[in-house]
Amino acid sequence: MSDALLVELITSKIFMLRGKKVMIDRDLAFLYRVSTKRLNEQVKRNIKRFPSDFMFQLTKSEKIELVAICDRFITLKHSTVMPYAFTEQGVAMLSSVLNSELSILVNIQIMRAFTHLRRMLITNHDLRRKIAAIEKKYDYQFKVVFDAIRQLLTPPEKPKRRIGFHPHED
Repeated sequence: MSDALLVELITSKIFMLRGKKVMIDRDLAFLYRVSTKRLNEQVKRNIKRFPSDFMFQLTKSEKIELVAICDRFITLKHSTVMPYAFTEQGVAMLSSVLNSELSILVNIQIMRAFTHLRRMLITNHDLRRKIAAIEKKYDYQFKVVFDAIRQLLTPPEKPKRRIGFHPHED
């Protein structure tokens, strides 16, 4: 698999939780080709290397939301174990805990994926700033165009589904 494809695969496994970009222990275990249990064992054996800004355990509501968002976590739905989330620094620390040639190579690709995401966010921010400057420069006739572009740059919000029986309201 090429480096670009691997970075794209890893990027798809990065989530925003508690305002941080994180990867879930199960995805990391898959990439490192170890079991999730083994990965978490190594982390627990070296817990001093993983402060709360490097790794945290999901709450029950966060786990439920994760299962609802991603089909690949459906097996977590009835699990009593709460998964761990690793920030970029926590993932970097994993390479020192999982001491193998493969873990070093995978870790390099994961760091590249985090860097790729950071570049995308900076580019998006710069684009928004440039559009705002152009919008100030031109008059009302282009307002509709700028509104449409701004709407395209804003990620869509998914409406929350109400659970349970709801009678039709006329």
